[in-house]
Amino acid sequence: MFATRDSVEQVEEGDELAPKFDANGLIPVVTTDISSGELLMMGYMNQDAFSKTVETGEAHYWSRSRACLWHKGATSGLIQKVMEMRIDDDQDTVWLRVEVNGGASCHVGYRSCFYRSIPLGKVQPGETVKLHYHESEKVFDPQEIYGDAPNPTKL
Repeated sequence: MFATRDSVEQVEEGDELAPKFDANGLIPVVTTDISSGELLMMGYMNQDAFSKTVETGEAHYWSRSRACLWHKGATSGLIQKVMEMRIDDDQDTVWLRVEVNGGASCHVGYRSCFYRSIPLGKVQPGETVKLHYHESEKVFDPQEIYGDAPNPTKL
């Protein structure tokens, strides 16, 4: 499925898919909603996840926290149907534009994984920055979907 990366010209101006995976075999993926353009999540793909996404038209990622292939929505039903898949000029970043079955992409229950912002400005010594929430209601209850499954986020 992937061409060998032979030259800058081939990668940047050619018509062959030759993604550049990092030293861990991963490529970053930014995922946005096809209709609104809203940023839903950022993840990673390995070669298998990349291939499965192309072949099935549904988003697959590599879960770094669980160290396994992850078909987005396989457990929750919140499948990301890929409407468009793009790769950047040097083929080291992927952009997915998706429709989300069920309206949410975040395992915490919010629509977007980017549901908080960081206030900007000078921070006083010893002060902890407090995040601002931009989503007040969850789309689903993670406890109902995932039960007592361990939180996939490593601290």
